[in-house]
Amino acid sequence: MEIGVRKKKRLGDILIEQGLINSDQLAEALVAQKTKKQKLGETLVELGILKEVDIAKALQKQLGLSFVSLSGLDIAPEVLKLVNDTLLRKYVLIPYEFNPVNPNVLRVAMSDPMDIFAMDDLSIVTNLQIEPVVATATEVMAAINKYYSNTESQKVADEYTKERNEKAKKAEEKEAANNDAVDNSPIVILVKTIIEQAARQRCSDIHIEALESRVRIRYRIDGVLKESMSYDPSLLPGIVARIKIIGGMDISEKRKPQDGRITQVVDRVEYDIRVSILPTVYGEKVVMRLTSKQGLTKPKAGLGFSEEEMKRFDHILANPHGIVLVTGPTGSGKSTTLYTALSELNVEGVNIITVEDPVEANIDGINQVQVNVKAEMTFAAALRSILRQDPDIIMIGEIRDGETAQIAVKAAITGHLVVSTLHTNSAAATISRLVDMGIEPYLVADSTVGIIAQRLVRRLCPKCKKQRAATDIEKDLMRLPMDQEVMIYEPAGCGECNDTGYKGRIGVYEIMEVSPSIRAVISRSGDSEEIKETAIKEGMSTLRMSAIRYVLSGITSFSEMKRISFEA
Repeated sequence: MEIGVRKKKRLGDILIEQGLINSDQLAEALVAQKTKKQKLGETLVELGILKEVDIAKALQKQLGLSFVSLSGLDIAPEVLKLVNDTLLRKYVLIPYEFNPVNPNVLRVAMSDPMDIFAMDDLSIVTNLQIEPVVATATEVMAAINKYYSNTESQKVADEYTKERNEKAKKAEEKEAANNDAVDNSPIVILVKTIIEQAARQRCSDIHIEALESRVRIRYRIDGVLKESMSYDPSLLPGIVARIKIIGGMDISEKRKPQDGRITQVVDRVEYDIRVSILPTVYGEKVVMRLTSKQGLTKPKAGLGFSEEEMKRFDHILANPHGIVLVTGPTGSGKSTTLYTALSELNVEGVNIITVEDPVEANIDGINQVQVNVKAEMTFAAALRSILRQDPDIIMIGEIRDGETAQIAVKAAITGHLVVSTLHTNSAAATISRLVDMGIEPYLVADSTVGIIAQRLVRRLCPKCKKQRAATDIEKDLMRLPMDQEVMIYEPAGCGECNDTGYKGRIGVYEIMEVSPSIRAVISRSGDSEEIKETAIKEGMSTLRMSAIRYVLSGITSFSEMKRISFEA
């Protein structure tokens, strides 16, 4: 029934034949495979011996099959209807098209094209011949999630709703929602699925909202909220109770806000999930913020610095003491920049201590302290103790009050490098904020060595962005000559970017090194505008200037530039 190779050949032998691994590496992987009870390919990837794409290309070459990249590929509904997702997930495969020459042949992307049982089962279910095509497991699972995720979670949701409706009395419904027996019900699978889908879609926040007639699930992807699912309101108590249980919260308390923390592994990546629950008119609203250690500790090159900005960033971090501040609104990537800076400074000869609320990612070799107000462990109290711990570098999650600012300044002046965040709109305005917190201007001038103001803009999808001529108003706002023809790009929307026109985000930076001339302006209590003008003369690019560069180079759109910078 199948097109392709019927003879089963072992993956390890194929990889050795092609010189991708040696016998010692295979032996190591086979031992680990037995312990972990997973496929050999998964084990080799997890051990870092090979990449998924290496295995896929090796299978393609050995078996004489085609290779397909599913990213951005649109699969027709008539193909998707042929089989349910349970079988696809079991064998890690997905049919994606009929053979154009013979419509009785179904092309199937497979992570293991040597799995004869998978092809036999699929052939029986579809009543078609199967043509195996090699693809990576990650891309296959992403495609299954893209096309079947909502049906899967809706199926679980419907099952749970049916289960709930069988209970006659409202009192029994509440009892079921608050009972630990919920662990064995479909609600467990539903909550797990909601989180897994969010992680696979690069979501930063999950919003579970109680509305009058439904429960709305929205994902924040690339900074924008988008509705993903909608359920019957009777599901809400069960969803919230499950999240409270795994987040270590009080399931009986429904009148007060609560905070918790969940750890979940999705596709071999560990996610730290901060949970906030808030009582609203129609029930409790849940917001879960997803962060992964890999996401927060990027290499410097992954932050989006220009060559000039990278030089300034490195020069600021080279200071042996002083305060380095990263500023911007919530969700502007400050934590990522801070963690990247810490990873850069994290060497054996340096003692780094952080005080955070909460600790967002654990980094090996760095001592991290969690703020606990109930135990009187505030930022200020923790900082006083930290200064007795012989630190070289101190990271303060956020300077929130004058007391914390005073201690940070003293630490910087006495020979420590202090890195922290502050909520201000620009690098120059940060100086004024420190003075407003009660720090003398001359102390701010002496202690501050660099300020990085930042925002995040959405990247235009490279597959579907459309070029057009800039209007006169747009040229004026970008400070370009009216007689100059300027081409810019705008979003369109395609399967690759889920019809948003954008895919991923990149940082926009305003990096101000505190030079002797800027120090002089601060010491004589110069205002933000004077500090900014001095910094621009010394080569600083403002947020608007940096964003204009991205617009002109086709990285982002004009509307994104306007959204993140407020200059007239």
